[in-house]
Amino acid sequence: MSGLSNAEAVATATLGELLTGMEEGEWRSSELLDACDSNALSKDDPQARIYTRRFENTARAEAEAADRLRAGGVPVGHLAGMPIALKALFDVAGEVTHSGSKGWQQPAEQDATIVSRLRREGAVITGHTNMTEFAYSGLGLNPHYGTPDNPLAPGRIPGGSSSGAAVAVALGMAAAAIGTDTGGSVRIPAACCGLVGFKPSQYRVPREGAFPLSDSLDSIGPIARSVACCARLDAVLSGQAPRSLAPISLRGLRFVVPTDHVLDSMDSAVSEAFTRSLRLLQEAGASIIEAPAPVLASLPELMEGGGFTAAESYFVHRQWLADHGEEYDPRVRSRIEKGAALSAADYLELCRRRQAKKRQADEWLQAFDGLLAPTIPVVPPRMEEVAKDGDYARLNLLILRNPMVANLLDLCAITLPNHQPGALPSGLMLVGRNGADADLLRQAQAIEALL
Repeated sequence: MSGLSNAEAVATATLGELLTGMEEGEWRSSELLDACDSNALSKDDPQARIYTRRFENTARAEAEAADRLRAGGVPVGHLAGMPIALKALFDVAGEVTHSGSKGWQQPAEQDATIVSRLRREGAVITGHTNMTEFAYSGLGLNPHYGTPDNPLAPGRIPGGSSSGAAVAVALGMAAAAIGTDTGGSVRIPAACCGLVGFKPSQYRVPREGAFPLSDSLDSIGPIARSVACCARLDAVLSGQAPRSLAPISLRGLRFVVPTDHVLDSMDSAVSEAFTRSLRLLQEAGASIIEAPAPVLASLPELMEGGGFTAAESYFVHRQWLADHGEEYDPRVRSRIEKGAALSAADYLELCRRRQAKKRQADEWLQAFDGLLAPTIPVVPPRMEEVAKDGDYARLNLLILRNPMVANLLDLCAITLPNHQPGALPSGLMLVGRNGADADLLRQAQAIEALL
């Protein structure tokens, strides 16, 4: 990495490279934060914000503390000096957790659990990033703070709901970011912005201090430049000691490509990138098995009437909607209000069906090392393509469809950029069984090397 400017380093280097550079005296944490700040000042748009608030004073104090500890030879944490951005639904003591809204303005009394863990390992928390209001869309649009432009494909959506988190990393405003994933909200913007996004098995990362969308489906995961970056961050978020991913061979691994549900309505660019990815895997010795997956074809049953997301978000918002409904994004409000029509019996039936499908999916996946699919079946739509409500609803459902598989079935999943240089961004999604996160990350790292 020698010879890179600080701005180039933070915009292109992995966490491992940045940490090595700091240990060798190539960079200081305060210099990397300066580069992030400079990128934010020059590239953020007040009409379509990437950061909704930068934590300038506390971030500066954290960066300088990391530098002083290193200079004094004091042992530092696993993320010491790393500039990390947060989706604006994580509590940071003294800051407003607005979750992409204009109405919720109560400052947090304490850090979310994952924020405490990041700080304990020396991370520099750079700020809150823009998002779809209350995380309720896969497109990334926000009428209150504006919608960040796609850094790889200007004029197209950034993906959501963790839109600002992905854009901040892509533009070098942070070395990595933390988002939430309820139906793909980490993986979709990562795929749209040419990054890696990881959704862990839900139970592994505590959600205290994260504003909920759906208690059944919400997961917390990283957006970063590499699989190794995501593994390092995931270890911290889950309370484990980060370890290097042991290299593995793809030869002999069996990956299933479902012939139903996930391949429908692919556009030509995504189809070309997906086909190329599968060919590279086969050339590396992996087996690609195309097979029907009835459990996937039946998943729309779990989304009837808005499903878990509508029911559980309405439970959270029902009183605020009654008192301040006019302050909501109308597209978000209409989706939350669907939950009012779901009875207790409907909800319990959803829970029963989901448990049955989770068992069915786990049994089916036991025969394979992982499931492969396009992260989203189309390239990021142009902003004007989602301007009308009908088009917005149709494309939102299409873009959520594949990532939602992992949330509804309680699986772990990751997206890897698989487009060619100069092409519109697309992602390859690898899905693993619940609890198989370590295996999934090792496989993803091997696939990453091919792509």
